[in-house]
Amino acid sequence: MSKKKVADIIIETLQQAGVKRCYGIVGDTLNHITDAIRRSDIEWVHMRHEEAGAMAAGGEALLTGRLTACAGTCGPGSLHFVNGLFEAHRNRAPVVLIATQVATSEMGMDFPQEVDLKPIYDTCSHFCMTIHSPAQARRVTALAAQAALNKRGAAVIIVPGDISQMEVDEGLPFRPHQPQPVLRPSDAELDAIAEVLNAGKRITLYCGSGCEGAEREIVALAAKIQAPVAHTSRAKDFIEPNNPFNMGMTGILGVASGFRAIDACDTLLLLGADFAWSQFYPNEAKLIQIDSDATHLGRRHPVDIGVVGHIKETLEALLPRLHAREEQAFLRNSLKHREQTLQQLAEEEQPGTDGLIHPQYLTRLIDLHADDDAIFTADGGSPMVWLLRHIRSNGRRRTLTSLVHGTMANAMPEALGIKKALPQRQVISLSGDGGLAMLLGDLLTAVQENIPIKVIVYNNGSLGFVEMEQKVEGLLDAYTGLTNPDFARLAEVIGFYSRRVEHADTLEEAVRDVLSQPGPALLDVKVNRYELVMPPKVEMSQVLHTALYSAKAVLAGRGKEVEELVRSNFAD
Repeated sequence: MSKKKVADIIIETLQQAGVKRCYGIVGDTLNHITDAIRRSDIEWVHMRHEEAGAMAAGGEALLTGRLTACAGTCGPGSLHFVNGLFEAHRNRAPVVLIATQVATSEMGMDFPQEVDLKPIYDTCSHFCMTIHSPAQARRVTALAAQAALNKRGAAVIIVPGDISQMEVDEGLPFRPHQPQPVLRPSDAELDAIAEVLNAGKRITLYCGSGCEGAEREIVALAAKIQAPVAHTSRAKDFIEPNNPFNMGMTGILGVASGFRAIDACDTLLLLGADFAWSQFYPNEAKLIQIDSDATHLGRRHPVDIGVVGHIKETLEALLPRLHAREEQAFLRNSLKHREQTLQQLAEEEQPGTDGLIHPQYLTRLIDLHADDDAIFTADGGSPMVWLLRHIRSNGRRRTLTSLVHGTMANAMPEALGIKKALPQRQVISLSGDGGLAMLLGDLLTAVQENIPIKVIVYNNGSLGFVEMEQKVEGLLDAYTGLTNPDFARLAEVIGFYSRRVEHADTLEEAVRDVLSQPGPALLDVKVNRYELVMPPKVEMSQVLHTALYSAKAVLAGRGKEVEELVRSNFAD
């Protein structure tokens, strides 16, 4: 039997599992792995920070559904992936990390750069295993790929540097499998759901990311029972387009029509939704939850019926059991609220007085001039709010924000991975100034790897979302200010086409110009620092706390800031 190097077996198995690219930084214990990649059909993407590499891999994996790899050296190299891998894992993106380790003879000896990686990566993966002997290489790699693809998330292979270069008999031909089962509730469970829905008077559908692929069935269900449809942020791409029953999102990032559709219902049907914030569930309503994962049932809020099933197949079986509803009062009222919400959003999308640039206006211009099949990423914080509220989904566009992990600097590196995987699509990163600065070095990756992403910087000179949180809690904002460079000049030195805009009058032309560039391009926009992210329902406690902040600010000699806050959000 012929022999192969362990590194070659790992890469060969990953290639068979569908891996097209591997993101990382070379060196030391990884050298034999990268040499195997050099001789394979897998493309190596040279990043400047491993965290950005994991986020780029996660962006590619999520948008393509394909297993994507990242790899790092022992100690700090492999450890740097942790936040990006958390992001990919919580986004349910199939990513495999090759985390190399010091030689087996030195493991457990507190050797320089040795880190016990398994307990760390066990917390953010479905599979994490060390290859202890060369004979395990193919089997462990196949199991890692299988876990990432089928459980939808991260898998980690820990490879000691000396084992990666050893030769071994090829052994048994282990390979990953990706079955496609049909999953739906039992007939008795479907009958029970139908009984509750047929008796309901004000029914709302609440759709999560598990509804991908079931868009037609959801619209058919809404039409049959005359129900408004609200959705989570991660379901925006699937539920918003071509859906006359769409009410938008609820939650702190949501809008009034989405909030009301859920708050006012007497029956809520949760479809593939694992929305975490229990205060936004209705207080007095029957709740039915359908999810492919039984552990998700009732974990956010108690439910009356909880069943396991894929949404498309479940709705196909449920629809014939439901009575066609003629009563439309609740739906008509919900649609009226939706029109009011859309009008309010449109009013926010206007330029301010004296050239003030509202971030909503900037986002609307991006939405207007971006391609019909553009892909948008947004940093955690206010950019993700503006994306979710002001970027229109049309069935061809895609959006990606960090809402489950809630990290700060995801947009630009995820855009790198998405554009690398889908070079024919326009990919636009809506970056906060704080988020971009955190992983600024990987702008160099866009130039070195010739990845023509478009980066729009929402430059408000602050950690704006944190600043808002502090004010709403009645606190004086502290430690949120940012001393920023001219991001446009900085990007130009790196090799980007770039522009900077500080006045609303020149913004639309600049957006068109930057988005039309053939290579990497960056637009640095000075947006209003005092813009508030208004929740769909303003509680009295929030008003009182903001008033308390205002009083404290005036007493601290910061009355000008209070004046700007009021002018920007209520008087302009």
